Amino acid sequence: MKPILMRPAFRHGADTPWGGDALRTVFKKPIPDGRTGESLEISALPGLCSRDEYGRPLNELIKTGGETLLGSVPGTPFPLLVKLIHARERLSVQVHPDDAYAAANENGKLGKSEAWVVLRAEEGAKLVHGVKPGVSKRDLERASAAGGAALEDCLRWLSVSEGDVLFIPPGTVHAIGEGILLYEIQQSSDLTYRFWDWNRLGADGAPRPLHIKKALDVTDAESRPGKITAGDGRSAGVPRRRLIRGESFALDRLDSPGTMRLPESRHCFGLLTALCGGRIDTADGSVSFRAGDSMLLPASAGDAELRCEGTLLLAAPFLP
Repeated sequence: MKPILMRPAFRHGADTPWGGDALRTVFKKPIPDGRTGESLEISALPGLCSRDEYGRPLNELIKTGGETLLGSVPGTPFPLLVKLIHARERLSVQVHPDDAYAAANENGKLGKSEAWVVLRAEEGAKLVHGVKPGVSKRDLERASAAGGAALEDCLRWLSVSEGDVLFIPPGTVHAIGEGILLYEIQQSSDLTYRFWDWNRLGADGAPRPLHIKKALDVTDAESRPGKITAGDGRSAGVPRRRLIRGESFALDRLDSPGTMRLPESRHCFGLLTALCGGRIDTADGSVSFRAGDSMLLPASAGDAELRCEGTLLLAAPFLP
């Protein structure tokens, strides 16, 4: 099977009141409106399923493709989700549960670990990545009750720039700040518990719901992972660089000098997001792509040659 070019689903409008239009201006995405926060590039979430170029949803492709598509990875539920996110305003202060808590409290759903690669960041852009040292769950409980400045004073803000990579394991308090465009790889889960949403109002004119008890249940106040700076692989002569190897996924950065072989795995599918235009050639045919496109790489893709000059991000449940 040759790589499958996927068409995204979008979260927008009242669902992402913090979103903007950079997915259109930067990546030419056909976004529905000027408050489109998320392009779900490769997604099997119900109601937000991405599709191939013929309009077939990912869930259908999984059923018909079986092991030829997925390899040895179970397809139900599909384990991963790739997004492109534009934050015109800051997102809510939030946290995600792990698999065990989600299974016990959310009808057997997956938990959510995730990672970000910053693609663009306005000058002075910051995000929340954990809480300050010394802040306890009890401190978070008191600050959540007070809201506003009390909670913000607990947060660990990091300045970010293009190329920064951040891992967000379950239990890590986090929030994307304004003026940031990023790539996200995550477990296929829609579970988000909000501590605070900056007094933002929803479509009905009321504040969006908070989930303080569940958020406190799952928070790890000691979790503040370090920022990973990948650097420029092309200038270092390194065409492939491992960014993250976690329990739920691995993430590599590919810096193609013009022509290179794609990493091959006959046991696992891959999720490839391009930050440049180019083409992939396989024995079964070629697939052309442009910056911002994402492709599902079947486990049976075999030998594939990447033709482009630029960067791509490759995620999978595991990578060789």
